[in-house]
Amino acid sequence: METNKKILLETGTNELEIVEFRIDEVDNKGNVIPCYFGVNVAKVREIIRLPNLRKVVNSNAAVSGMIKLRDQVITLIDLAKSLNKNTEGLTADRVIVLEFNRVIVGILVHSVSRIYRISWENVEPPVRAIHDANITGVVKMEDRIILILDFEKIIGELSSTMALSAPSEELMLAHSTVNRGEKTILVADDSNFIRNTIAGSLRTAGYNVLEAENGEEAWNIVSAIRGASLEKRTPISKMLNLIITDIEMPRMDGLHLTALIRKESTLDDVPVVIFSSLASEDNKARWKDLGASDILTKPDLPNLVEKADSLVL
Repeated sequence: METNKKILLETGTNELEIVEFRIDEVDNKGNVIPCYFGVNVAKVREIIRLPNLRKVVNSNAAVSGMIKLRDQVITLIDLAKSLNKNTEGLTADRVIVLEFNRVIVGILVHSVSRIYRISWENVEPPVRAIHDANITGVVKMEDRIILILDFEKIIGELSSTMALSAPSEELMLAHSTVNRGEKTILVADDSNFIRNTIAGSLRTAGYNVLEAENGEEAWNIVSAIRGASLEKRTPISKMLNLIITDIEMPRMDGLHLTALIRKESTLDDVPVVIFSSLASEDNKARWKDLGASDILTKPDLPNLVEKADSLVL
């Protein structure tokens, strides 16, 4: 699996591999309804059968307990309870061990089927009319729909250690003699929860912030700004000063977005910061080679304004 991670993240082909799994539910007539979900292989450490479980006192109902994985004790999340599904009479005995944001956690599921390699172009954003805050993407297969879950949000809401922390007020007010309002930052992230947190922090600090829900939308915004800059013969730095992008996004991922930006010489002066839960040391080196100016992990949010200041002011 490690080899697959390297292939996907090195090439920047706008592709990903997902592990498909099921969380079934029971309807009001007692029928079992299969529900299909997916998680990026890059987050998956391993898949195991449910080992001995140790209950945790006074924990959230969605926290099943703790399991021992070799010499490490990790938290096990009952994903069905997190998603408020009725699973009465159903048994979940598979554990997908995830590693991201510098933590390791297990999620309890009913079954794991297979791995699919797909293009991000085939991952659609959730339809707004039926939008679920826990869903960031929809993959339409021939006979079913696979929902891509926002595990950063799901697990972050269950654990204070994984929750996003905003920059301090002191840091927000730092460099107050410089008008951050003259600087524009584009934030691209498919998670409303995370994008709103990032954009809100930057706006509170005084920056002008544009938002995009995926890499394709972000590229359209960048292209429009670049076109206006050329038409007005105005330096791009007068219109766009920094791009902050996630990696996992429908339609176009952050690596492909970064590669497109770096192919345009007129955008050379615009820094690109990759803000991702997948930022291992190996990945950071590859992303720098792709053209990223810097990389932050999602627990680094308190440093975001300081990082923006160092690149923009």
